[in-house]
Amino acid sequence: MKNIAKTEGISQTELDGINGTGKESRVTKADILGYIENKGSAAPVAAPQNQNASPTPKATESKPEKVKPPTSQPKAPMISIGSGDEIVEMDRMRKLIADHMVMSVRVSPHVTSYVEVDMTNVVNWRNKVKDKFIEKEGEKITFTPIIIEAIAKAIKDMPGVNVSVDGTKIIKRKHINIGMAAALPTGNLIVPVIKDADTLNLVGMAKKVNDLANRSRTNALKPEDIQGGTYTFTNVGTFGNVMGTPIINQPQVAIMAAGAIRKKPAVIETEHGDLIGIRHMMFLSHSYDHRVVDGMLGGTFVKRVAEYLENFDTNREM
Repeated sequence: MKNIAKTEGISQTELDGINGTGKESRVTKADILGYIENKGSAAPVAAPQNQNASPTPKATESKPEKVKPPTSQPKAPMISIGSGDEIVEMDRMRKLIADHMVMSVRVSPHVTSYVEVDMTNVVNWRNKVKDKFIEKEGEKITFTPIIIEAIAKAIKDMPGVNVSVDGTKIIKRKHINIGMAAALPTGNLIVPVIKDADTLNLVGMAKKVNDLANRSRTNALKPEDIQGGTYTFTNVGTFGNVMGTPIINQPQVAIMAAGAIRKKPAVIETEHGDLIGIRHMMFLSHSYDHRVVDGMLGGTFVKRVAEYLENFDTNREM
C-alpha cells in the first residue's frame, strides 16, 4: 500500500487522514484506491492532532513531479525530400479517410481473429446458377451477397458484435445494416450500407449489392446510402489478397474481410476415413473492438460465419 501511495504522490499526512475500513480501522488497499479516485473532487482531510503533544517542526515534503498529459495528436516524423521526389496534396476524400482510420485505431483496441473456410459448396452452387441468374435477373451474382447473407445470419445469432460504444455505455443496435467497402472512380474506398440485410433473400441481396457497387463506381451514391451502418464487410480478395487485418469503421465495433478463394489440397472427413481432395478455400479475418467484444465472441462469430458458408445448400433454388 505504501508503494501505491508513493507512486501516486500521496503524503504521509494524507494517508493519516484516510478513514480506514479494515479491521480496527486500518487503511486498506481499497481505501487508498478510493481516495486516489476521488482526489481532487474533495479537499483532503487533515490528520487528527493530539492536543497534548508538543508541536513538532514541519517536515519539508517533496512535491511529486507533474507528468504532462499526452498530446492529442501523435507527432509525425520529420520527412526529408529528395531530388526528383514529387509532392502531391491529398484530396478531400483521402484526408477524411486518413483521419477516420487514425481515429479508429486510437479509439478501439483492435484484435483480429482468422478462420479458413471451405467455400467448395458455395463455388459449385454459384457455377451452377450464375448463367441462369443473369438470364432471369439481368445481372451477375458474385460471392459478396452470399458472404454478407452469412454475416447477417451470424449477427442474428450473436448480436453482441452489432453494437456501438458511447463512453461507458453500450448501444445495442436494433437493425442489422451491413456496410460493404466499394471503389470510387478516384480509387478511394467508400462504404455504402445494405439496410436491414437480415430481411433480404439472396436475390434481393445480390441486386442490392450490385446496385450499390455500380453507383459507387459511377459516383452516384446518395448521402443516405452511406449512413447508418452497424457492421462492415470488405473483400480484399478482389485484389488477389488471401487475407487482411481491416480497421474498424467507427462507431461500429467490428469488421470482416474475405480473402481470395483459391484451390488447395485439404483433408476431407468421410464415414470411410480421411481423404485428400482439392477444395476451394478462403480466409476470413474478423477485427473487433476488444473493449466490448472479447476473444470468445469475436472468434466464435467469425467461425459461425464460416459454418454458414461451409454448410451452404448446393440444391438451393433462387
